[in-house]
Amino acid sequence: MRRKILRFACTLAGFSIVLTAIFIHLTMYWDYWETMKRNLVIEAGYIGAAIELAGPQYLGSLGQFALGQFTQGQTGIQSGGISTRITLIAPDGRVIFDTSAGAEGMENHLSRREIQEAAETGTGAETRFSQTMRKQTYYYAVKLQDGNILRTAKTTDSILISLIRPIIVTIVIAIIIFTAAVSISSKVTGTLVESINRLNLDSPESNDTYEELSPLLMRMKKQNETIAVQLSEQRKRQLQFTAITNNMREGLVILDQNALILSCNRSALKLLDIHLENIENQNVLVIRRDEAFRHVVEKAAAGNAAEALLASREGHLRIFANPVEDNGTILGAVLVILDVTEQEDREKLRREFSANVSHELKTPLMSISGYAEIMAEGLAKPEDMGRFARNIYTEAQRLITLIGDIILLSRLDERNELPAENVDLLALTRTVLDRIHGAAAERGLCIYLDAEEAVISGTRQILDEMIYNLLDNAVKYNRQDGEIHVSIKKTCGEIEFSVADTGIGIAPSEQGRIFERFYRVDKSRGKTAGGTGLGLSIVKHGAALHNARVEVQSDGTSGSRFSLRFEDIQTSS
Repeated sequence: MRRKILRFACTLAGFSIVLTAIFIHLTMYWDYWETMKRNLVIEAGYIGAAIELAGPQYLGSLGQFALGQFTQGQTGIQSGGISTRITLIAPDGRVIFDTSAGAEGMENHLSRREIQEAAETGTGAETRFSQTMRKQTYYYAVKLQDGNILRTAKTTDSILISLIRPIIVTIVIAIIIFTAAVSISSKVTGTLVESINRLNLDSPESNDTYEELSPLLMRMKKQNETIAVQLSEQRKRQLQFTAITNNMREGLVILDQNALILSCNRSALKLLDIHLENIENQNVLVIRRDEAFRHVVEKAAAGNAAEALLASREGHLRIFANPVEDNGTILGAVLVILDVTEQEDREKLRREFSANVSHELKTPLMSISGYAEIMAEGLAKPEDMGRFARNIYTEAQRLITLIGDIILLSRLDERNELPAENVDLLALTRTVLDRIHGAAAERGLCIYLDAEEAVISGTRQILDEMIYNLLDNAVKYNRQDGEIHVSIKKTCGEIEFSVADTGIGIAPSEQGRIFERFYRVDKSRGKTAGGTGLGLSIVKHGAALHNARVEVQSDGTSGSRFSLRFEDIQTSS
């Protein structure tokens, strides 16, 4: 700004000086020129009157006077420092007298314009310019009574020469004025700029400055108020956006057109296992660099939606990438990250369950089909018919049990609301023990019950299945003439139901898988024992339905102990 003001002031000063000098010199020259012409007319009148009175001999005495009074080369009458040339011309154009040269050698002047005008009208005037001498001469002619023509003339410098002569003085004056203008402009500009630089833009109305700046300051005040409102609204929206995104279970990453991270919520950092600080404005590839992730980002940057399944330390992630467009221009992309570990596990479990169900159903069906075919073809001996029939019945019962367990597991998976009631756990346990007493006696097992009265809230049918499966496993996988210890006791606001056996035990490496569907620790023993492989899965899902915990203890060699821990409703109430 200061440079612009200085440049403008200097240009204005220089332009003004040049124009002023030219105007003054032109005015003075014009005034002088007009004065000279008037004086020349007056001189011609005086000289003409003298000739009328004294005759042409007056010119002779005038020429001698001129030669005696002036130095050589300055003949003629001077007026204002410029000599006046006097010429007397006869009516035929012959020069009778001339103060600057001999009349005898001069050419005829009848062709001169001022002479012609004087001969016709009585007076004539003409200005002629000499290219060689760079001077101009003004001629004035008047016709005398005897017919002769008197002409006076004065020669001066041309207007261009008159302007060039004072140029040095003009330059000196211009330098002085220009220097003064620069100095004054610099000081004034410094004062103006300093006053502007001291303005308090945060509180424009508090400034004590030039009155001309008041409208600007008032406008700035209104603009500041508008900006403050907009910033407050923007901060409010930003806080709302941050609060919403940070409380989302889904990960959210917002990118600009250069794949730089504009925003990344806490869920995204957690799901992607990112521990970087100030992740904003960094390239998105700092998050992950694997091929699947780069592919979806590149497709979104190209304007196409994409998705991919990514592996994580905790399981599986599904990422959705969508471009952000405005009138066909890609402004960025939005990445949404979902934890699909549970869905993937369920899908894997469903596939495994379907395969296992098919396998488990196929075995008894093939057995039944084989026995039935032999009997239908009449290939069975009469004495074998009873055994075949018993085998068909056994396999059919196995199918019925398997299908029943599958249906029960499906109900537990659906988590449908099942009717709840207060169940006497001790009475229910005694009922189940009565049902397995025969199977236990066949293997010589002794069952010991150490229990106290306990009531829990739950579904009687599901609880019955859970207890039955634990006791059934204790019978099937126990050693011959072994023992089963059943316990019900209250501890720390909980009711613990436990079943301990003296069987084969469960290796620590397999204890995490025994609750999987169709998983058997000893597959050959499980087949011969007639188990479906779904009993412990039913126990696990039933415990989840009753908000109970399942625990297993075994060293892998000397039996196992399973515990169910229920909430004591009498203590909680």
